Amino acid sequence: MPTYAYETVDVFTDRRFGGNPLAVFTDARGMSDAEMQALAAEMNYSETTFVLPPENPAHTARVRIFNPTAELPFAGHPNVGTAWVLARHGRDKNGVLLFEELAGLVEVKVERDAAGEATTATITAPQPLSTGIELPAEGIAACAGLSPGDIVTATHNPLQASVGVMFVVAEVKGEALSRALPDITAHRALEAAHPVKRLVLSLYARDSEKIRARLFAPLAGIWEDPATGAASATLAALLLSLEGGDSAHFELTQGVEMGRPSLLKLTAQRGPDGIRATVGGGCVPVFRGEALL
Repeated sequence: MPTYAYETVDVFTDRRFGGNPLAVFTDARGMSDAEMQALAAEMNYSETTFVLPPENPAHTARVRIFNPTAELPFAGHPNVGTAWVLARHGRDKNGVLLFEELAGLVEVKVERDAAGEATTATITAPQPLSTGIELPAEGIAACAGLSPGDIVTATHNPLQASVGVMFVVAEVKGEALSRALPDITAHRALEAAHPVKRLVLSLYARDSEKIRARLFAPLAGIWEDPATGAASATLAALLLSLEGGDSAHFELTQGVEMGRPSLLKLTAQRGPDGIRATVGGGCVPVFRGEALL
Protein backbone atom coordinates (compact mmCIF):
# COMPACT_ATOMS: atom_id res chain seq x y z
CA MET A 1 0.00 0.00 0.00
CA PRO A 2 1.64 3.30 -1.10
CA THR A 3 2.13 5.98 1.54
CA TYR A 4 2.49 9.71 0.96
CA ALA A 5 4.00 12.08 3.49
CA TYR A 6 2.29 15.37 4.22
CA GLU A 7 2.81 18.36 6.47
CA THR A 8 0.31 20.95 7.64
CA VAL A 9 1.03 24.59 8.34
CA ASP A 10 -0.96 27.59 9.45
CA VAL A 11 -0.40 30.33 6.87
CA PHE A 12 -0.43 34.13 7.25
CA THR A 13 0.15 33.98 10.99
CA ASP A 14 2.93 33.83 13.57
CA ARG A 15 1.04 31.60 16.00
CA ARG A 16 -0.33 28.08 15.81
CA PHE A 17 -4.10 27.78 15.23
CA GLY A 18 -4.27 31.21 13.64
CA GLY A 19 -4.22 31.95 9.92
CA ASN A 20 -5.33 29.50 7.26
CA PRO A 21 -4.42 25.80 7.58
CA LEU A 22 -2.86 24.04 4.60
CA ALA A 23 -1.87 20.44 3.91
CA VAL A 24 1.18 19.93 1.69
CA PHE A 25 1.95 16.53 0.12
CA THR A 26 5.65 17.02 -0.47
CA ASP A 27 6.04 14.22 -3.07
CA ALA A 28 2.85 13.31 -4.92
CA ARG A 29 4.46 11.21 -7.65
CA GLY A 30 2.22 8.26 -8.47
CA MET A 31 -1.03 9.88 -7.31
CA SER A 32 -3.95 10.05 -9.71
CA ASP A 33 -6.09 13.16 -10.14
CA ALA A 34 -8.96 11.35 -8.39
CA GLU A 35 -6.74 10.48 -5.43
CA MET A 36 -5.58 14.09 -5.09
CA GLN A 37 -9.17 15.31 -5.12
CA ALA A 38 -10.22 12.65 -2.61
CA LEU A 39 -7.38 13.58 -0.25
CA ALA A 40 -8.26 17.27 -0.49
CA ALA A 41 -11.86 16.44 0.39
CA GLU A 42 -10.69 14.23 3.26
CA MET A 43 -8.42 16.96 4.64
CA ASN A 44 -11.33 19.39 4.31
CA TYR A 45 -9.07 22.44 4.37
CA SER A 46 -9.82 25.30 2.02
CA GLU A 47 -6.89 24.00 -0.08
CA THR A 48 -4.41 21.13 -0.19
CA THR A 49 -1.30 21.08 -2.40
CA PHE A 50 0.49 18.26 -4.19
CA VAL A 51 4.15 18.73 -5.15
CA LEU A 52 5.45 17.09 -8.33
CA PRO A 53 8.66 17.32 -10.38
CA PRO A 54 8.72 20.38 -12.66
CA GLU A 55 8.45 20.09 -16.43
CA ASN A 56 11.29 22.61 -16.70
CA PRO A 57 14.27 21.55 -14.56
CA ALA A 58 15.12 25.21 -13.98
CA HIS A 59 11.97 25.47 -11.85
CA THR A 60 11.46 24.16 -8.31
CA ALA A 61 8.31 22.07 -8.69
CA ARG A 62 4.96 21.63 -10.34
CA VAL A 63 2.32 22.37 -7.74
CA ARG A 64 -1.31 21.31 -8.00
CA ILE A 65 -3.88 22.94 -5.76
CA PHE A 66 -7.22 21.39 -4.81
CA ASN A 67 -10.06 22.64 -2.65
CA PRO A 68 -12.58 20.08 -1.33
CA THR A 69 -14.48 19.98 -4.63
CA ALA A 70 -12.18 21.05 -7.51
CA GLU A 71 -8.68 21.85 -8.73
CA LEU A 72 -7.67 25.53 -8.74
CA PRO A 73 -5.40 27.27 -11.27
CA PHE A 74 -3.79 29.41 -8.57
CA ALA A 75 -4.29 30.38 -4.93
CA GLY A 76 -2.37 32.51 -2.47
CA HIS A 77 -2.05 30.76 0.87
CA PRO A 78 -1.23 27.37 -0.76
CA ASN A 79 1.74 28.95 -2.54
CA VAL A 80 2.99 30.75 0.57
CA GLY A 81 2.62 27.63 2.72
CA THR A 82 4.06 25.22 0.15
CA ALA A 83 7.08 27.45 -0.45
CA TRP A 84 7.68 27.76 3.29
CA VAL A 85 7.53 23.96 3.73
CA LEU A 86 9.83 23.27 0.78
CA ALA A 87 12.28 25.95 1.92
CA ARG A 88 12.55 24.11 5.24
CA HIS A 89 13.54 21.07 3.15
CA GLY A 90 16.23 23.13 1.42
CA ARG A 91 14.41 23.30 -1.92
CA ASP A 92 14.83 27.05 -2.50
CA LYS A 93 17.70 28.62 -4.44
CA ASN A 94 18.97 31.77 -2.76
CA GLY A 95 15.56 32.26 -1.16
CA VAL A 96 13.57 31.84 -4.39
CA LEU A 97 11.22 29.06 -5.53
CA LEU A 98 9.48 28.79 -8.91
CA PHE A 99 6.23 26.82 -9.10
CA GLU A 100 4.59 25.64 -12.31
CA GLU A 101 0.80 25.95 -11.96
CA LEU A 102 -2.25 25.96 -14.21
CA ALA A 103 -2.39 29.78 -14.12
CA GLY A 104 1.29 30.15 -15.00
CA LEU A 105 4.65 30.36 -13.28
CA VAL A 106 4.56 31.55 -9.66
CA GLU A 107 7.65 33.03 -8.03
CA VAL A 108 7.96 32.87 -4.24
CA LYS A 109 10.62 34.59 -2.15
CA VAL A 110 11.41 33.24 1.31
CA GLU A 111 12.90 35.24 4.18
CA ARG A 112 15.03 33.54 6.83
CA ASP A 113 16.06 34.57 10.34
CA ALA A 114 19.61 34.79 11.69
CA ALA A 115 19.57 31.05 12.40
CA GLY A 116 18.63 30.27 8.81
CA GLU A 117 15.04 29.24 9.57
CA ALA A 118 12.34 30.22 7.06
CA THR A 119 10.10 32.92 8.54
CA THR A 120 7.94 34.44 5.81
CA ALA A 121 7.17 33.84 2.14
CA THR A 122 5.95 36.31 -0.50
CA ILE A 123 4.44 35.34 -3.82
CA THR A 124 4.06 37.26 -7.05
CA ALA A 125 0.70 36.53 -8.64
CA PRO A 126 1.09 34.80 -12.02
CA GLN A 127 -1.07 37.21 -14.04
CA PRO A 128 -1.63 40.97 -14.23
CA LEU A 129 -4.96 42.34 -13.08
CA SER A 130 -7.96 41.60 -15.26
CA THR A 131 -11.58 42.46 -14.58
CA GLY A 132 -14.89 40.99 -15.64
CA ILE A 133 -18.52 41.91 -15.30
CA GLU A 134 -20.11 44.11 -12.65
CA LEU A 135 -22.81 42.59 -10.47
CA PRO A 136 -25.81 44.23 -8.76
CA ALA A 137 -25.33 45.46 -5.21
CA GLU A 138 -28.69 43.94 -4.28
CA GLY A 139 -27.60 40.45 -5.34
CA ILE A 140 -24.24 40.73 -3.55
CA ALA A 141 -25.94 41.96 -0.39
CA ALA A 142 -28.31 38.99 -0.45
CA CYS A 143 -25.37 36.58 -0.83
CA ALA A 144 -23.82 38.00 2.35
CA GLY A 145 -27.02 38.34 4.37
CA LEU A 146 -26.79 42.14 4.22
CA SER A 147 -28.97 44.99 2.96
CA PRO A 148 -28.16 46.82 -0.30
CA GLY A 149 -27.28 49.91 1.72
CA ASP A 150 -24.39 48.01 3.33
CA ILE A 151 -22.61 47.76 -0.05
CA VAL A 152 -20.25 50.69 -0.73
CA THR A 153 -20.08 51.74 -4.38
CA ALA A 154 -18.22 55.06 -4.13
CA THR A 155 -14.98 53.54 -5.46
CA HIS A 156 -16.36 50.68 -7.55
CA ASN A 157 -19.43 48.55 -8.03
CA PRO A 158 -19.19 44.86 -7.11
CA LEU A 159 -17.23 43.25 -9.92
CA GLN A 160 -15.19 40.28 -11.03
CA ALA A 161 -11.41 40.64 -10.81
CA SER A 162 -8.42 38.31 -11.04
CA VAL A 163 -4.64 38.03 -10.86
CA GLY A 164 -4.80 34.30 -11.57
CA VAL A 165 -8.18 33.15 -10.30
CA MET A 166 -11.48 35.05 -10.48
CA PHE A 167 -13.24 36.58 -7.47
CA VAL A 168 -16.24 38.83 -7.04
CA VAL A 169 -14.99 41.82 -5.04
CA ALA A 170 -17.28 44.16 -3.13
CA GLU A 171 -16.65 46.91 -0.58
CA VAL A 172 -18.96 47.03 2.45
CA LYS A 173 -19.42 49.27 5.46
CA GLY A 174 -17.13 48.41 8.38
CA GLU A 175 -19.84 47.36 10.80
CA ALA A 176 -21.60 45.35 8.11
CA LEU A 177 -18.50 43.25 7.45
CA SER A 178 -18.65 41.72 10.94
CA ARG A 179 -22.28 40.67 10.61
CA ALA A 180 -22.07 39.23 7.10
CA LEU A 181 -23.28 35.64 6.78
CA PRO A 182 -23.30 33.65 3.53
CA ASP A 183 -26.66 32.67 2.04
CA ILE A 184 -26.17 29.66 -0.24
CA THR A 185 -29.58 30.08 -1.89
CA ALA A 186 -28.70 33.66 -2.86
CA HIS A 187 -25.33 32.48 -4.19
CA ARG A 188 -27.09 29.97 -6.45
CA ALA A 189 -29.58 32.60 -7.61
CA LEU A 190 -26.83 35.10 -8.49
CA GLU A 191 -24.92 32.43 -10.43
CA ALA A 192 -28.07 31.51 -12.33
CA ALA A 193 -28.81 35.14 -13.23
CA HIS A 194 -25.30 36.14 -14.35
CA PRO A 195 -22.37 34.50 -16.19
CA VAL A 196 -20.48 33.70 -12.99
CA LYS A 197 -19.08 30.22 -12.43
CA ARG A 198 -18.44 29.05 -8.86
CA LEU A 199 -19.11 32.39 -7.22
CA VAL A 200 -16.40 33.26 -4.68
CA LEU A 201 -17.30 36.45 -2.82
CA SER A 202 -14.57 38.66 -1.36
CA LEU A 203 -15.88 41.44 0.90
CA TYR A 204 -13.72 44.18 2.38
CA ALA A 205 -13.84 47.34 4.47
CA ARG A 206 -11.03 49.84 4.24
CA ASP A 207 -9.32 52.51 6.31
CA SER A 208 -6.60 53.94 4.06
CA GLU A 209 -3.86 51.24 3.76
CA LYS A 210 -5.51 49.06 6.45
CA ILE A 211 -8.05 46.58 5.11
CA ARG A 212 -10.33 44.06 6.79
CA ALA A 213 -11.73 41.26 4.65
CA ARG A 214 -13.90 38.17 4.64
CA LEU A 215 -14.40 35.57 1.92
CA PHE A 216 -17.33 33.22 1.31
CA ALA A 217 -17.43 30.34 -1.19
CA PRO A 218 -20.22 27.99 -0.05
CA LEU A 219 -20.77 26.61 -3.56
CA ALA A 220 -17.15 25.38 -3.51
CA GLY A 221 -17.57 23.77 -0.10
CA ILE A 222 -15.91 26.66 1.77
CA TRP A 223 -18.37 28.45 4.05
CA GLU A 224 -15.74 31.02 5.02
CA ASP A 225 -11.98 31.24 4.43
CA PRO A 226 -9.70 32.64 7.16
CA ALA A 227 -7.02 34.01 4.79
CA THR A 228 -7.17 34.23 1.01
CA GLY A 229 -3.94 35.37 -0.59
CA ALA A 230 -5.17 35.38 -4.20
CA ALA A 231 -8.23 37.47 -3.35
CA SER A 232 -6.10 39.86 -1.30
CA ALA A 233 -3.56 40.29 -4.11
CA THR A 234 -6.44 40.87 -6.51
CA LEU A 235 -7.84 43.58 -4.25
CA ALA A 236 -4.47 45.34 -3.99
CA ALA A 237 -4.15 45.39 -7.78
CA LEU A 238 -7.73 46.55 -8.22
CA LEU A 239 -7.36 49.45 -5.78
CA LEU A 240 -4.19 50.65 -7.49
CA SER A 241 -5.96 50.50 -10.87
CA LEU A 242 -8.82 52.63 -9.56
CA GLU A 243 -6.86 55.16 -7.55
CA GLY A 244 -3.84 55.78 -9.74
CA GLY A 245 -0.16 55.94 -8.87
CA ASP A 246 2.71 53.63 -9.67
CA SER A 247 2.57 51.39 -6.60
CA ALA A 248 0.63 50.73 -3.41
CA HIS A 249 1.11 48.86 -0.14
CA PHE A 250 -1.58 47.47 2.15
CA GLU A 251 -1.99 45.39 5.31
CA LEU A 252 -5.02 43.12 5.31
CA THR A 253 -6.56 41.23 8.23
CA GLN A 254 -8.94 38.32 7.72
CA GLY A 255 -10.31 35.40 9.74
CA VAL A 256 -11.02 37.47 12.86
CA GLU A 257 -14.69 36.48 12.97
CA MET A 258 -13.66 32.82 12.67
CA GLY A 259 -11.21 32.96 15.57
CA ARG A 260 -8.29 32.49 13.16
CA PRO A 261 -6.81 35.98 12.76
CA SER A 262 -4.55 36.38 9.73
CA LEU A 263 -2.25 39.14 8.54
CA LEU A 264 -1.37 39.55 4.85
CA LYS A 265 1.16 42.05 3.46
CA LEU A 266 0.22 43.29 -0.01
CA THR A 267 1.86 45.30 -2.77
CA ALA A 268 0.71 46.30 -6.24
CA GLN A 269 2.80 47.89 -8.96
CA ARG A 270 2.24 49.09 -12.50
CA GLY A 271 4.39 47.43 -15.14
CA PRO A 272 4.64 47.09 -18.91
CA ASP A 273 2.01 44.33 -19.02
CA GLY A 274 -0.39 45.79 -16.46
CA ILE A 275 -0.71 45.81 -12.69
CA ARG A 276 1.05 43.04 -10.80
CA ALA A 277 0.57 42.17 -7.13
CA THR A 278 2.37 40.34 -4.35
CA VAL A 279 1.13 38.85 -1.08
CA GLY A 280 3.20 37.55 1.81
CA GLY A 281 3.13 36.46 5.42
CA GLY A 282 4.39 34.06 8.04
CA CYS A 283 3.77 30.34 8.60
CA VAL A 284 3.74 27.99 11.60
CA PRO A 285 4.12 24.18 11.42
CA VAL A 286 1.35 22.07 12.94
CA PHE A 287 1.19 18.37 11.89
CA ARG A 288 3.19 15.75 10.01
CA GLY A 289 1.78 12.45 8.83
CA GLU A 290 1.24 9.90 6.08
CA ALA A 291 -1.71 9.12 3.85
CA LEU A 292 -2.35 5.49 2.84
CA LEU A 293 -3.59 4.90 -0.70
